[in-house]
Amino acid sequence: MTETHARDEICRVGRSLFERGYVHASAGNISVRLDDGFLITPTDACLGFLDPAQLARVDAHGRQTSGERASKTLALHTRIYAAAMAFDPGTRCIIHTHSTHSVALSLGCHSAELLPPLTPYFVMKVGHVPLLPYTRPGDPAVGAQVAALIEHYGHDGKPLRAVMLQRLGPNVWHDSPAAAMATLEELEETARLALLTRGDAPAPLTESQIDELRRVFGARW
Repeated sequence: MTETHARDEICRVGRSLFERGYVHASAGNISVRLDDGFLITPTDACLGFLDPAQLARVDAHGRQTSGERASKTLALHTRIYAAAMAFDPGTRCIIHTHSTHSVALSLGCHSAELLPPLTPYFVMKVGHVPLLPYTRPGDPAVGAQVAALIEHYGHDGKPLRAVMLQRLGPNVWHDSPAAAMATLEELEETARLALLTRGDAPAPLTESQIDELRRVFGARW
């Protein structure tokens, strides 16, 4: 996509997420990888009221060249792009939110992953979501931890499209802002289902059911 289109898409997706309650106040951020750098939402910006001209423009070396001050999560985003592109070269957009149900589920989760394979569309559209133990927002160590997870799952034939930062929220990525938003939506709705059915302890999909999703739809679980 052109840079103009990328700017417009970041603002459109940000507004959509805000209006539907996936983000609130100044929480969350969106970035797009360009051929010669990155666009990312400004620090402390509300995703519902972004201005395309004020998005932070950063060169390939991480130096800001225009726009308002880049989000403090830029370092994490660049580490995700570098790691994810080894397995999905088309990775172009990362979205981070503090989505209510995903964060709520993470509060009491002590597993290595946020969710089991509860629904076919979670398996197909999201896949595994490793859970990282809590660290403060902007902790520089998180980038290395996320990159290591992306490499581990990728080498195991299970490329990631999301990770969950405990008590903070998910980071999801895909080949466009629209596709990344769809991944986030599926993750958040699956987290909501898990919370709604927590007392009933629903069984996950069986291995044979997951294998069928692999064969028929190319699921990467």
